[in-house]
Amino acid sequence: MRTIKYTFWIFLTALTALWILAEPAAFTTKDFFGLRSLMMQYTGVLAIGCMSVAMMLSLRPRWVEPWLGGLDKMYRLHKWLGIGALVLAISHWLWAKGPKWAVGFGLLERPLRGPRPPAANQIEQILLTLRHNAEELGEWAFYAAVILIAIALIRSIPYRFFYQTHKLLALTFLVLAFHSAVLIKFSYWSSPISIVTALLIVGGVWSAVIVLLRRIGVGRQAKGRITSLEYYPGVRVLETEIDVPSGWAGHKPGQFAFVVSDPSEGAHPYTIASPWNDANHHINFIVKELGDHTRRIKDKLVVGQEVRIEGPYGCFTFDDTCPHQIWIGAGIGITPFIARMKYLAKLRADGHAPSPQNIDLFHPTADYDEVAERKLRADAEAAGARLHFLVDARHGRLNADRIRAEVPGWAAASIWFCGPVGFGEVLRRDFADHQFPIEKRFHQELFTMR
Repeated sequence: MRTIKYTFWIFLTALTALWILAEPAAFTTKDFFGLRSLMMQYTGVLAIGCMSVAMMLSLRPRWVEPWLGGLDKMYRLHKWLGIGALVLAISHWLWAKGPKWAVGFGLLERPLRGPRPPAANQIEQILLTLRHNAEELGEWAFYAAVILIAIALIRSIPYRFFYQTHKLLALTFLVLAFHSAVLIKFSYWSSPISIVTALLIVGGVWSAVIVLLRRIGVGRQAKGRITSLEYYPGVRVLETEIDVPSGWAGHKPGQFAFVVSDPSEGAHPYTIASPWNDANHHINFIVKELGDHTRRIKDKLVVGQEVRIEGPYGCFTFDDTCPHQIWIGAGIGITPFIARMKYLAKLRADGHAPSPQNIDLFHPTADYDEVAERKLRADAEAAGARLHFLVDARHGRLNADRIRAEVPGWAAASIWFCGPVGFGEVLRRDFADHQFPIEKRFHQELFTMR
């Protein structure tokens, strides 16, 4: 989480510093309309910068994952950049419209403006002729972007509608990129801010075209066919096994993939619940009924159905050298731990040395299914993990005090958490209060892609 915050604020600070270098009047202008002109340029540069990076992250570039800690963290940064762009764009719009309204109400007096100085060269002249169109198109694109970003942020709006409308942001971005390139102050093009802004816009435009052509992740996709479906009614979970005969490069336990079973619904991210085995090419997913799509999925999937899988993604891969690992899989957050246990069990079955780490797995759940519990206990035993199976109604809610009481060596362990984000944050704060190095040894999967 700290890496995401640092990245976000360092990016905005760097753009601000470059803008100040390009704008010597930033701290000396006393005239209100002069300040208005400066703030429109400043908020415009930052807004298009945020939108450009957000658009590039929408391509799910895997080379960024190790730096940010996984695609789940990358999507959190994507969300923050979208919110930042929205706030900056609204500020930009208010600086453009507010003074005009004030003049109309007689609250401000517009200064007399002389004729615009002649263009210094042919390029500037071309930009001047495009200025009116850029302003008009940019205003309508701004209104569209506000609506589309609001749809993305309102979780009660069904995912299907979000998916079908969110890609329109790519088209909106292309218009806003044109607006920004034409209206950015021409004198900036001789300063570093112009180079950075131009690179950001070019990267954003390229990404927007990829999105509109529906080419995201095409090099990481494989076709598969559903071979089995098993539903656990007590926990409202569907386990799906998919045969992927070719095209899948393999994955580590704890990673996830995007799965398309219905093109109109788009790609949905699911944690992979099985290790990769070159001998059988099967991938399992465990999906809980949580939203509009997942509540319908058991009625829509059938054995033999073709699906498309993209990935793998994520850095929640249990890679550390701590002598003890504490796993906390709350609710459907148990999925990556199932994959890891099956991986460890296969190593033991093949005669390889067992994991040198001691493992305590906590699985708190509000729902219960006897078959699911029996399978989980068998996986834990085969992997050599100590299972703490906790049903809320019987055992009470899990908290950090209980974990520390059950695992005396917790201070030297690493913690791997997957589950509700709010619960994970509560545990992070509690362990931080007990001097646990959460930035180094508390690993949390932020499995919220919207």
